[in-house]
Amino acid sequence: MTAPQNQLTITGNIIELAQLRHTPAGVPVLSFRTAHESEQIEAGLKRRVECELQAVALGQMALLLKEARPGDGVKLTGFLAAKSAQSKQPVLHVEQIEFLEGTNHGV
Repeated sequence: MTAPQNQLTITGNIIELAQLRHTPAGVPVLSFRTAHESEQIEAGLKRRVECELQAVALGQMALLLKEARPGDGVKLTGFLAAKSAQSKQPVLHVEQIEFLEGTNHGV
């Protein structure tokens, strides 16, 4: 049996950034939302895809993202987890971020 997999890579534009905060242990945390638009092939037909995704970055990723602005293009890689024990809405926990061409964050 194959081990369960949970990894997502998606490109999009940042549409909303919360204020940088810190956990009780002092770890930086930054919540944000990203919008994705693309054209995909499904059942042999082209399909326009649009979605918004809630995401969170911790530690170094949060510090890197705090300089971002709405509209910045990003490629995000991470895993999906429930928002909370009460809400099973998926949230992308970012493990890697790449700022796409046209943004200047020193990366």
